[in-house]
Amino acid sequence: MLPAYERDPFATSLETRVLRVGDENGRPFAILEDTVFYPEGGGQPCDLGTLNGVAVVDVQKREGEVRHYLGQAVSEGPASLSLDWARRFDHMQQHTGQHLLTAVAQDQFRWETTAFHLGASVCDIELTAQAISPRDMERLEEAVAAEIRARREVTARWVSAEAYGLEAVRSRGLPEGHTGDIRLVQIAGVDLNTCGGTHLRHTGEIEALKLLGTESIRGGTRLFYVAGRRARLRLGAHETRNAGLRALVGAPDEELVPALQTKMDQLLALERRGRKLEEELAGFQAVSLAAQPGGLAEAHFEGRDMAFLQKLARGIFAADPGKAVFLTSESGGQGIFLLGAGEGSALDVPAAGKAVAALLGAKGGGAGKSFQGKASSLAAREQAVAALREVGQ
Repeated sequence: MLPAYERDPFATSLETRVLRVGDENGRPFAILEDTVFYPEGGGQPCDLGTLNGVAVVDVQKREGEVRHYLGQAVSEGPASLSLDWARRFDHMQQHTGQHLLTAVAQDQFRWETTAFHLGASVCDIELTAQAISPRDMERLEEAVAAEIRARREVTARWVSAEAYGLEAVRSRGLPEGHTGDIRLVQIAGVDLNTCGGTHLRHTGEIEALKLLGTESIRGGTRLFYVAGRRARLRLGAHETRNAGLRALVGAPDEELVPALQTKMDQLLALERRGRKLEEELAGFQAVSLAAQPGGLAEAHFEGRDMAFLQKLARGIFAADPGKAVFLTSESGGQGIFLLGAGEGSALDVPAAGKAVAALLGAKGGGAGKSFQGKASSLAAREQAVAALREVGQ
């Protein structure tokens, strides 16, 4: 007997029995008398749902049987199955859309499909086309839309190996070692293909199919698409995003890109100006810090990064090679520190750096004349400064 997911792919529940339970690497599973849950295969993900209220988290074919992997173990006996219908219908829209897209691409453009992937948000097929122009993408999408509007009937049937040899089947080949009858899925007047997945009743239930873009792969082209509810959700997300962008930049949809480009150009100009001002500031601060009495120049900053501290240290050493420096900064509760010494300083930086890191509870490292690190807190900073001054005396 065919399983319920094949007999009626629109069935959302089923009363059956748990025949056997087991455990696979810590994952409890159940073998059922019948099931509405499609096991992963043929590029289509498995169905999810519940068995007696327990989550069905995965469904796979193992050694000729369908294993339902569960959130927790169940007992043998009566079983009430409930399917995650939204997930199943989405898979049927994407998979039936793939059959239609593959057929139109091959029949009208001579592009054969070599692979199919039904992703969580976007699907794709791999085609033998070396490249697909925007104009050809538009033509392909319009041709698929015409077949969706035609509401062509989609049916499935099993045939013997002998009968299969007499059919005009579009197929990438049977699974290795396959024996027995073969399942065919037909889109009336458009396609006849080998497939074990679940499909819609007619192409009109695909609703819509939108081509998203391409990328080169293995001498061919990967073509991305979404179908059905995914297309509507994607459009809704784009509209929400565009509404936010319109509010931010004060421009209508058709002017968003140039308006954002202008904003980006302005931002880059401000960043360049900021870097220049930062360099000038570091220069002035370096001279001021180098003039501090004693052999140690120290300072603390808010919101500065390590690159700034390093630049400042170089400026101090240029002004006074005999100085050692201890510079710190804090941003978002994270502290950083830099300990360094000029060519004329006798400070043992690696040893002093380890001592400072221990005081701050920090992680860091270095060699020669530089040691730097990160600390969750700079509360012990003054202790570190005092210890460094002692060493320098």
